[in-house]
Amino acid sequence: MTNVCITKKNGEIVKVVCDGHTNYGVSGEDIVCAALSSIVQTAVLGVLTVAGVNLDLQRNEDRGYLSFEVPNNISQTQRHDVSVILNTMLCGISDLREGYSDFVELEVK
Repeated sequence: MTNVCITKKNGEIVKVVCDGHTNYGVSGEDIVCAALSSIVQTAVLGVLTVAGVNLDLQRNEDRGYLSFEVPNNISQTQRHDVSVILNTMLCGISDLREGYSDFVELEVK
């Protein structure tokens, strides 16, 4: 199971941690893992390239681990863009979890 923990501060997503493999299918053919990875990694790319915000990003592919934190010192425009991107990511993860709750756990705190 993949555990996704999203931390909010003042209503804004400031940290995301994804840990573990979904184990829905065999490695390389796991559609749930691929979907979750695509949602989260697309959000990371959006924050980096569209919003222009560098993230404190950590990955461990063997473990199925990815985490990032949004820095405090970003402009209001960047904060808005990051918020739109990460809230869209949260919508995607929430939708995926609805269909595959035995394989994806989501905590928002």
